[in-house]
Amino acid sequence: MSMLPESQFGWTQAQPAIEPKWMEQASLADADVMVIGDSFSTGRVWQTVLTREGLRVRTEHWDNLRAICADLGARLRAQGFRGRQVVLQIVERNLERAVRESMQCVQTRYRHKHSVDGPQPVPTQQFEPDRVDRSGRMSVGLRTQFNALMHERLSAATDFRDWQVTAEVRVARVPRGCDWFSHRRCQDALFLIEDRLEDLPESVVDDMAALTQRLSAQSGLWVTWVVVPNKTTAYLQPDKRFWDQAEARLGAPNLLRVVRRAIQEPTMDIYLGNNTHFSTAGYLLMGQAVQGALRRRP
Repeated sequence: MSMLPESQFGWTQAQPAIEPKWMEQASLADADVMVIGDSFSTGRVWQTVLTREGLRVRTEHWDNLRAICADLGARLRAQGFRGRQVVLQIVERNLERAVRESMQCVQTRYRHKHSVDGPQPVPTQQFEPDRVDRSGRMSVGLRTQFNALMHERLSAATDFRDWQVTAEVRVARVPRGCDWFSHRRCQDALFLIEDRLEDLPESVVDDMAALTQRLSAQSGLWVTWVVVPNKTTAYLQPDKRFWDQAEARLGAPNLLRVVRRAIQEPTMDIYLGNNTHFSTAGYLLMGQAVQGALRRRP
């Protein structure tokens, strides 16, 4: 993710196995649950918690719809969706923009930006951080080696906090990092620069409530918002109140609380050290949280 070697930042602890049959995509007409989400959903991993209990789940990429427009409920019904449950999933860093665009959007204009119906690869259980990949360009390999040496030098300082490796990624010191990550340089992990440090304003929850009401009133759909905390929030900025507000007002699963409890146990690699996404274990926690929220619906 940042041209630092997998030998230093690749995860080493085995992950749970997922059976491919639980990752199958339901047709819109057959689906009990419609998921509209980003890259945290399109791999169809967390949804296996739902499919294992007999629910049929269809997942659509948020970018294909562009926004949750005013006509979405009617459009889903017209295309054959007979279920009641709609899950709107998005990562924290994109939520404010996505909600703003949705509030302004009247008509859905579908675009096939991301394929959603093909089979998804089963998540890897074991990662080999020492496997040498010779398929890349030599310049990338040289840059990666330079970055590794630079990180080794900078991180040796007792007051090391972080280092911006690329325009998009920084490596940061994580308190108790070796309790939480399995990679060799476990005291540090990689984070996106664009992860916001400040909390989301309450106006975002207001708009989420308005979008929920719009979908529910229009087509009788039960909407569950699922906001995935940025990796930076989960490990470095965990005191945000947005998830408490969304839970209290919208019945949204409090993923920040779920993730923080797992981290504090401690559970290794909820997010992978060399990635911004959940591990398989993290996705299964997410699925259990969504399952609990759906069960609380009338």
